[in-house]
Amino acid sequence: MPVMLLNSVEAAKELLEQRSAIYSHRPHLEMARLSGFDEAFVLQQYNNDKWRQERKIISQDLSSRSVSKYNAFLEQEARVLVRAVTNNPSELNQLVTERIGTILIRVFYGYYVNDSDDPFLTLIRASMNIFSQAAASGVWAVDSLPIFKYLPTWLPGTGSLITAQRWRNLVCKAVWAPYSWSKKAFKTASSLTPNTCSTTLENLGEAISSEQEHQLAWAAGTMTAGGLETGIIGTLNFFLAMLLHPEVQNKAQEEITAAIGRDRLPTIADKPKLPYVRSIITEVLRLNPPIPLGVAHALSQHDIYKDMHIPKGTIVVANIWHMLHDPSTFPNPTSFNPDRYDNLPSKMEEVTNIVFGFGRRTCPGKTLAENILFIIAATVLATCHIRPKVNEDGTDVVTAVRYSSGMFR
Repeated sequence: MPVMLLNSVEAAKELLEQRSAIYSHRPHLEMARLSGFDEAFVLQQYNNDKWRQERKIISQDLSSRSVSKYNAFLEQEARVLVRAVTNNPSELNQLVTERIGTILIRVFYGYYVNDSDDPFLTLIRASMNIFSQAAASGVWAVDSLPIFKYLPTWLPGTGSLITAQRWRNLVCKAVWAPYSWSKKAFKTASSLTPNTCSTTLENLGEAISSEQEHQLAWAAGTMTAGGLETGIIGTLNFFLAMLLHPEVQNKAQEEITAAIGRDRLPTIADKPKLPYVRSIITEVLRLNPPIPLGVAHALSQHDIYKDMHIPKGTIVVANIWHMLHDPSTFPNPTSFNPDRYDNLPSKMEEVTNIVFGFGRRTCPGKTLAENILFIIAATVLATCHIRPKVNEDGTDVVTAVRYSSGMFR
């Protein structure tokens, strides 16, 4: 199957947005489908009714107007994170995972995570780890030869099919266990509201069909799992950036003091007053986008672009990392420099519009994700100084920066 890598924003916009009707399909990732992700709207074809309905559920609940109903909760959890990290800074990774998981599971299911060993959080993280492996390109024979899935599993070389079945059982549990809890809690009015499942169940009422329940369960499950990994990555990259760039941290703290004062903590409503804090988050996402190559698209019919013939079925990959490191758009692209946006929302949107995908596949949780990262950053900067560990001789411990390879960065 031919693969086309889009390295420029111009090409991505022309093909994935202006020609979205034929560039919005997904490659047929057979191993991912066998592993339980065949119902996830992130892998469904865009003109599929299930895809439309699942995205509609999320888009209605997380629209720029509707998402503000979660602001108070996000602000509360940002403060919980600050207290936890202040008390135990060596456990930053675990504490961030717990808080991002708490936020998302609460938003979509109305369930509150109490610790990092919570069964729902553990299941959802495991399902995303499976997705990263199952969707890996060029790894699984069944992706190239789908007929392979019909072979009996006792034949040599079919171990991946056994793996897929084991993974499928876990993925289905990760989707249905929190949804079943939320549905039961909705009936007994014991879930934390508002939340996506309760809002949708209330809107549909007693007339809800099994198919609609299926769509709701998968919509909530897909958004929780996808948002968890990207939210954790974005938050940890923010802490890393502040550790490496104390001058940026100081400037942001001065902005917060000047705009808000010292008598209260920032809120999401303060966004317009804190353009430099927003610039920091934008630069964090630009320098290290959570999904550097996005999620691949597929061409549904033959096309021609700049005299090049692109055959039907071509896998189209938006090289988000390259676009955000293009020196013609972002001078000195490997430098962390929030000042490059001049505190202008329009310049920041040039980055976030790339990070969250193109065309009909744009992430429907974009506003929620931006709010989460903003309020965590603003609360941390208003209350903490992020500094490196100190050696016995009083010198700073040198921070080694390493990233693992994979779908998420």
